[in-house]
Amino acid sequence: MKKILLSLLMLGGFLNMQAQEDDSEEQKEGWTTEGNIQLLFNQSAFNAEWTGGGTSNIAGNLIFNYDFNYLKDDFTWDSKILVDYGLTKQKGDDFARKTSDRLEINSVAGKQVEGSNWFYSFFTNFRTQVTKGYTFSKDAETGETIRTERTNFFSPAYLQFGPGMLWKKNENFYVNIAPATARFIFVDSYFTSVEGYQDGDYFGVDEGKSSRFELGASLSAYAKFDIIENVKMENILNLYSNYLEDPQNVDIDYTINVKMKINDLLSTNFIFQAIYDDNAVGAFQIREVFGLGFNYSF
Repeated sequence: MKKILLSLLMLGGFLNMQAQEDDSEEQKEGWTTEGNIQLLFNQSAFNAEWTGGGTSNIAGNLIFNYDFNYLKDDFTWDSKILVDYGLTKQKGDDFARKTSDRLEINSVAGKQVEGSNWFYSFFTNFRTQVTKGYTFSKDAETGETIRTERTNFFSPAYLQFGPGMLWKKNENFYVNIAPATARFIFVDSYFTSVEGYQDGDYFGVDEGKSSRFELGASLSAYAKFDIIENVKMENILNLYSNYLEDPQNVDIDYTINVKMKINDLLSTNFIFQAIYDDNAVGAFQIREVFGLGFNYSF
């Protein structure tokens, strides 16, 4: 119940903020495209005489966004590609570690209900990661860092699709509700075939299997707007409930990206992401990134 209330608060919060915006941004007919590449850096350094504690480190994030949207009469089609990859390296650590790794494609098409902002819709969402992911531990005898492969490309991968209803103000603000959503979770069967594996331990997939099917309800919402001049906020919210198993355990994926423009090439960025998926980890996963960004828009 707490997760459901939190989900509703997240949705209501940024819908309320967007409701304060005017209707000046209208999507043009035909194809419109927009892309952006960001490279974020943050770094800390301490010399040998520094007595306050701390470990020198450097971190970087590469973010690629590309939107391609189509509007013709009463038909609309909005698609987005997102790649977000980050690494951090601490002084004295044997390995660099990932701070983010996400490859996602979203697409929603709709046919307008006459005289309203509602559309009959069909959406598709695909999400995976680019490189291997590891868990880290220490060797009890040598003290050396041990890394164990936990994930890799297409393990896991999520594919969702289904019909629904889309409420759309413009290409920067829409909500899609899909009450009959099919979801497939794909994994490498290597991870589900290890000795002692229990059904569901690896992203909900049964022993020896490489996929899992779910049927449920999903809600996706997108809102992008100006907070003040040269400060933009982008909100992305995805909710999913599996009818076939524990429907009360709503999966949550909420991302905020605040971009504070310095000039055409430089910005300061703050990214916050909260994920809840009880098939992966039975707790919230939280990620924050703050750094100087180099931007290229096309």
